[in-house]
Amino acid sequence: MGNKPTIAISHLGCEKNRIDTEHMLGLLVQAGYQVDTNEELADYVIVNTCSFIGAAREESVRTLVELAEADKKIVVTGCMAQHFQTELLDELPEAVAVVGTGDYNKIVDVIQRVEAGERVKQVSAEPTYIADETTPRYRTTSEGVAYLRVAEGCDYRCAFCIIPHLRGNQRSRTIESIVAEAEQLASEGVQEIILISQITTNYGLDLYGKPKLAELLQALGQVNIPWIRMHYAYPTGLTPAVIQAIQETPNVLPYLDLPLQHSHPEILHAMNRPWQGQVNDRIIERIKTALPDAVLRTTFIVGFPGETDEHFEHLLEFVQRHEFDHVGVFTFSPEEGTPAYNLPNQLPQDVMDARRDALMEAQQPISLKRNQACVGKVVDVLIEQEHPETGELIGRSARFAPEVDGLVYVQGDAPLGTIVGVKITDADIYDLYGSVVPSFSSVVRQGLQVAM
Repeated sequence: MGNKPTIAISHLGCEKNRIDTEHMLGLLVQAGYQVDTNEELADYVIVNTCSFIGAAREESVRTLVELAEADKKIVVTGCMAQHFQTELLDELPEAVAVVGTGDYNKIVDVIQRVEAGERVKQVSAEPTYIADETTPRYRTTSEGVAYLRVAEGCDYRCAFCIIPHLRGNQRSRTIESIVAEAEQLASEGVQEIILISQITTNYGLDLYGKPKLAELLQALGQVNIPWIRMHYAYPTGLTPAVIQAIQETPNVLPYLDLPLQHSHPEILHAMNRPWQGQVNDRIIERIKTALPDAVLRTTFIVGFPGETDEHFEHLLEFVQRHEFDHVGVFTFSPEEGTPAYNLPNQLPQDVMDARRDALMEAQQPISLKRNQACVGKVVDVLIEQEHPETGELIGRSARFAPEVDGLVYVQGDAPLGTIVGVKITDADIYDLYGSVVPSFSSVVRQGLQVAM
């Protein structure tokens, strides 16, 4: 064990990539490798790259170049390795291996081959692998939260998206496998599990012949985890059965991340999402009626090729009408290999930037109003960190997902990784502020709700 090289991992990209990173760490530690966070001390640095859009690739390239200039031996993994496997080996002499998105489970073998003097290209043409509860994992999130992947890949072919090319078609894990991992995480003290896949509402379609999200949520309702959050729920997949499961399963948060991308039927058709154009308004109103306390997050793409001023005004009015709790806005990024890359009527970047800014500006008073509605209330907050200088606690309420939404800044004492009652005293566009209410814990509140 003492003769084995030291390895560091630089993680980039989304939470799906994070889970891949965590599994690689787990496999390396299990095999007896020393893993160090300090890249300077490492013999090898694994860079788990992102290649979803141009900005993500630029960050990945910067990281690779910096490590190459430091004379580090680099193992390139993740989406960029899948996307540009040959180019990376040709143009980056310091790259001793490239490992695709469906091959991260072979990381120990890759390191052993590199140690033996081989320059390794381990990239499956079509990724098919998905880790399960038996795959070692070393979590990199705070102690209270964990991501749980229910499926990998995607069967949709949106015109702007390269994910199916990078991660393959959808492949779901069994309900039993997911519940087993959730039980493991509960035993580690995890308070919040975030279910992720490319399209979570399609969970199980490939495995069972029909979506099984409702059944999965009901099964997870038996696990001792206070919060279960879903990411990437297509609105068309929020069937009455799924909504009923959310209503009837107490630990499933009514937090819905709806990747709508646009509102205008013509743009949605051009995006190869024609099924969505006529149902957005109706579905959103149905969700609000069935789940009046639901927190709705969505993301939009502005500047898709051919988007006119009228198309954008339609989107602007759509956002103002529905008053989503959280909105993310991206400018269109032309990705080589996707149908949208060659579409006519590409928009200048300054026009796209202006539209993004206008949409975010329209959302800000809505977000502020949503946050201000919490002032005066006692809400559950998962405490995740302590400010190193002020000692102030920082956490999230059930309304906020990690990384993408706001934070709750908390006065008072509470252990990290626990959920406590916090009296909200102030709010701004993105964040909440409050104080711990020690005598009014989550357990007490739950008891009161049962009594009522």
